Amino acid sequence: MDFRIFTEPQQGASYDELLAVALRTEQLGFDGFFRSDHYLRMGDGDPGYGPTDAWTSLAGLARDTSRVRLGTLVSSVTYRLPGILAVQVANVDAMSGGRVELGLGTGWFAEEHAAYGIPFPKRRFDLLEEQLAIVTGMWATPAGARFSFEGEHYAIVDSPALPEPAQDRLPVIVGGLGEKRTPRLAARFADEHNLSFPTFDRIRPLFAALDRAIEVEERTRPVVRSVAMVACVGEDEATVARRAAAIGREPAELREHGIAGTRAEVEDRLGALADDGVERVYLQTLDLTDLDHLDELAAFTGTAVE
Repeated sequence: MDFRIFTEPQQGASYDELLAVALRTEQLGFDGFFRSDHYLRMGDGDPGYGPTDAWTSLAGLARDTSRVRLGTLVSSVTYRLPGILAVQVANVDAMSGGRVELGLGTGWFAEEHAAYGIPFPKRRFDLLEEQLAIVTGMWATPAGARFSFEGEHYAIVDSPALPEPAQDRLPVIVGGLGEKRTPRLAARFADEHNLSFPTFDRIRPLFAALDRAIEVEERTRPVVRSVAMVACVGEDEATVARRAAAIGREPAELREHGIAGTRAEVEDRLGALADDGVERVYLQTLDLTDLDHLDELAAFTGTAVE
């Protein structure tokens, strides 16, 4: 099992604050630093600097970090046209030396679309399927060849499909908690299927749905199985309570839904997740000013390096 730090900068974080977390993530030995792709704070509170664009900030992090993998969990199909998205992600991949991954989803937060004038159509799963086909199709197009696509929502005509990513295969993550269409899209297009904030009793059934979809697709290449869960840990109960209060949550609720508590509790929870087939955990860290929290997460998960 490997571990990645997952942040929500729309809650209030400048690029410099984001960079400090990414650098500590890298120094501690975590596998990746990922961020949400949102343009509006959720809930009450100080929005701070305001939103940072996901792929703009990841471009900066690509140059300001050296090892950690970078990506979105997840970008919304409503924000960018698929051809432009393919170019942006390939650019950032080159800037990072081949460390980028693309998480792509339907989008759900209607209020942020209204706040920034972004269209919010109803049939977003159709958009997701076509965008996945276009982005992966463009990246798989050999040098000198052309890529075309005709769908209900998008048409690509004789695209040179450039630039190519630095990686031979840039990983694509499909996230969602559905049992039908989401696992089918993951089996067809993705390198990883992510369950974002599932209840613990839903993990095995959702991965079983992925297994069925993989069988239907007759896919032989493996799909990484991951979860994203809120993290709130501490060496003692007082520290856990303090960190929970800092993000406006209750310790009992965090224990029920996330990776929370003292070292022994975290080890037990991670063991149960491994038994459910989880191979990768995205640790959602909501207080980006608490860098010591990252230190304890690294220690509790066995990620810390000397």
